[in-house]
Order: sequence, then C-alpha cells, then structure tokens
Amino acid sequence: MDRSIVLILALSLLIWTSPYIAKALRMPTPPVEIVAGSILAYFGILGNDEFFDMIAEMGFLYLMFLAGMEVNLKEITGSEKGTLRQAMLFVGSLWILSVTSGTLLGYSPIVIVSLPLISIGLLASLSRIYDKKTPWLQLSVTVGVIGEITSIVALTVLDAASTVGFGLKLWIKLGYLSLFIAGIYILYRLLKLLFWWFPEIKSELMPKLDTSDQDIRLSMSLFFILITLMLVLHLELALGSFIAGVAISAFFHHKKSLEDKMSSLGFGFLIPLFFIHVGVSFDLESLAIPGIFTGALLITALSISIRLISAFHLRKIADYQSALTTAFALSMPLTLLIAVATIGYTSGNIDIMIYYQMILASLFEVIVSMVAIKTIEGISHKKAIERYRKQKEESPAGGSSHSPVS
Repeated sequence: MDRSIVLILALSLLIWTSPYIAKALRMPTPPVEIVAGSILAYFGILGNDEFFDMIAEMGFLYLMFLAGMEVNLKEITGSEKGTLRQAMLFVGSLWILSVTSGTLLGYSPIVIVSLPLISIGLLASLSRIYDKKTPWLQLSVTVGVIGEITSIVALTVLDAASTVGFGLKLWIKLGYLSLFIAGIYILYRLLKLLFWWFPEIKSELMPKLDTSDQDIRLSMSLFFILITLMLVLHLELALGSFIAGVAISAFFHHKKSLEDKMSSLGFGFLIPLFFIHVGVSFDLESLAIPGIFTGALLITALSISIRLISAFHLRKIADYQSALTTAFALSMPLTLLIAVATIGYTSGNIDIMIYYQMILASLFEVIVSMVAIKTIEGISHKKAIERYRKQKEESPAGGSSHSPVS
C-alpha cells in the first residue's frame, strides 16, 4: 500500500480514537497523542513526510493563535500593579535560577536558555478541560503572556546568534523585532481609538447575524497576514500567530461564539496533528542510549523545580493551590523547547545525545505537568465536596439545597 495512504489512514484513526484512549487511561488527550505518535513511528506506520510536517507546523501556529484568543488584554492591562510586578518577578526568578543551576551543573548555554522558556500554547488545551474563570488558569495566562514574550525574544536572539553571530546582523534583527512590537502597540492604540469613535465598524466587520461566516474569514485572514509579515521580517512565526489571536480577542470580544468555532476546528483536527507530529519527531530507539533517559529526567526535574520555587512570588497574589497549579501550567514549553534544541543541534552547539535529552524532556514536562494539574484539581474538588457535606451536616436546617460544587 502507498505510504501516503497509510499515513492518512493512521492519522485519521489516531485523531478519532485518542480521546477514547485518554479517557480509558484517565489522562489528558495531548500526552496520549504524543506517546501514540512515538509508538506508531517506532513501528514504521508514521514517519517524516513533507505534507505532514507542513500541516503539523500549521497546527502549532493555530494553537498559538487560540492561545492568543485566550488573552484578555483589558483584564491584563487593568490588573493591579502588584499582580504584574509579581508576574515579572516570577519570570525574572526563572531566568536567574536557570542560569545559576545550569552553570553549576555544567550545562551548555543552549540547555540553560531552554530551562526558563514559557509557552502558553497548551493553556488553550487546559481551558477546554477546566473552567476559564478558574483563578489559577487566569493567573497562568497573565504570567504566561509576559513569559511568552520574553521566551520568544530569547528564541529570536538564539536563532539569529546561531546563524549570524553576535555582530551587526544580530542587532539589525533585534531592531526589526523591537520596531514590530512598537508598531503593533501603536496600531492597537489607533484601532482602539477608531472603534471607540465608530463602534459600528466592528459590527460591520463581524456582524452578529452572520450568514457567510465573516467572523471566521476575518480571523483566518488576520492569522495568515501576520504569519506572512513574520516571514518577511524573518522573525518567529509563533509571535505573529499569537498576536493575531490577541487582536481578535481585544477588538471582537462581542462575538461570543467565535472562540468556540475556532477552537472546534483547531482541537478537532489541526492541533492533534501537531501533538502526534511531536511524538513522531522523537526516536524511541534513542531510549536505549545510556544517559538519554536519566538526562531527560534531570532536565525535566530542574525545569519544573525552578518554576515551583519561583511560584513563591505568586503567593502574594494567589492562594497556595493556585500558585502551585500555575507553576505546573507554565511548565510545558514543548514547542519552544524543541525549537531551541533544533537550533542548538543544527548549529553544532549541542550533540545528538543532548538533543534527544531535550526532546524527551519536552514530552516528560507535558505529561508530568498535565497529570499533576489533574491530580491537584481532583484533590481540590474532593475537599470542596467534603466541606459542603460538613457544612450541610452542621446546619440546623439540614443545609441549603443549592450546592456550591459544580
């Protein structure tokens, strides 16, 4: 049978069955898709394919787009100064701990840079499992946006430095990045002013009674326009797709059904393909190489540990459980970690052994973090039920019939 046919059939069946497997194993779906991709690649059913690579990359960019749509700029910019200050302290602490611990352990600069990376792409997956208004999820988005921007800047610098060195070309690329961010901010302020004076423009662009899916057309157009702009400027594509999602959320929040429409397309098709591709990119045979597994575990433990330590900064603005869960929610850089590992390996700054350790660590971080979040939430839910039952028993009238537990 033709390899392309086998690939299409395998991907179709995996996309369809992975939620059932995840439910049976009581695990989140993304880790199941990653592990299943690795297993099918090991048996030769899945493999590298130009079309598969391209659509998986699109799945990642779409995931970043949905992550941007989760961001409520009005809430973040309107947050108390204390919240933003603690969020920046969290990110700053990550980098200080990464440089300190990485240097003491003798890690290469590539591994050290990978430790504090933050990507909020997987928060879009978590928001489909847990209530978006959950305190720790809202806090994760606020802290994650600052960490994401810092990580993308670091990735841009690393990518440029690995190809052009630390000379004039690096400063030119950083100049492009600075001008782009400044331009986006100015455009945001201008559009905000325009829509304030002429609110009917928003309704015209995305009418409430939409018979031609104009909301989806505009969203996808903006998505591809910003990706194209990133290609022209030779900047990180994830930044463009993320900003596109933020723009949709900022200016068209009146369209309540849009996010559900966009999420259905992403999580029903494109994003599972990306997770499966991540699994395919890891060679299971490399686990037999001495040091790969233990090295990956050490990177995973170090990456999560520095986040748990940095979470003490969040205790001033959140309870213990929210701070702890936020630390785990921000412990899944996945794609950025894979990107840094790829840059390091192709530039010759790390060998194949460290490359596989970093790839495996990116998978471990997702699995450990998602299982930890589910465990913490499960314990919290049980405690809430116990508190409600206790209050009901202690109430003279037998308690209210309305349960606070959903």
